[in-house]
Amino acid sequence: MVFSKALVLALFLAMNMALPTIATVYTVGDTSGWATGGDYSTWASGKNFIVGDSLVFNYGSGHTVDEVKESDYKSCSTGNSISTDSSGATTIPLKTSGTHYFICSVPGHCSGGMKLAVTVKDGKSSSSTTTPSSSGKGSPPSSTTATPKSNASSSVSRVTPIVVLIVSLISCCVLNMV
Repeated sequence: MVFSKALVLALFLAMNMALPTIATVYTVGDTSGWATGGDYSTWASGKNFIVGDSLVFNYGSGHTVDEVKESDYKSCSTGNSISTDSSGATTIPLKTSGTHYFICSVPGHCSGGMKLAVTVKDGKSSSSTTTPSSSGKGSPPSSTTATPKSNASSSVSRVTPIVVLIVSLISCCVLNMV
């Protein structure tokens, strides 16, 4: 009986330790999506992008999502894209730390504001605010996959240590009742 309680407690503790590492899925532009007239610098400000998170771009026909180098981001050049997609729902997993740059390659769209820079921190970093930056170096290619719009979620909050503490306390109370 004591062994089974210890095993259950160990299982709950292991699950609670894993919870804070759940990745966040960010829907770029939230309900407005990836469109002309968006203010993506403001959208990204204050968000803490971490390796393992994903960006979901939802957009209509006539747009693209191109990951580019910093110089192409600054000049809105589209000839050297690292990756490109025009499916209408693009998911970019953020696999590496550093600044990642995205533009729409349709003429006039990038210069009209359809550009996004996100600074991605290593998952081991603690809480520092993250804002788009144009001073970081370009990053290696990220894979691009299409995701149906119905599966894309808005910014999902990370599980906080307080939630982990509450779940742990509830787990301990349940174990003491058994």
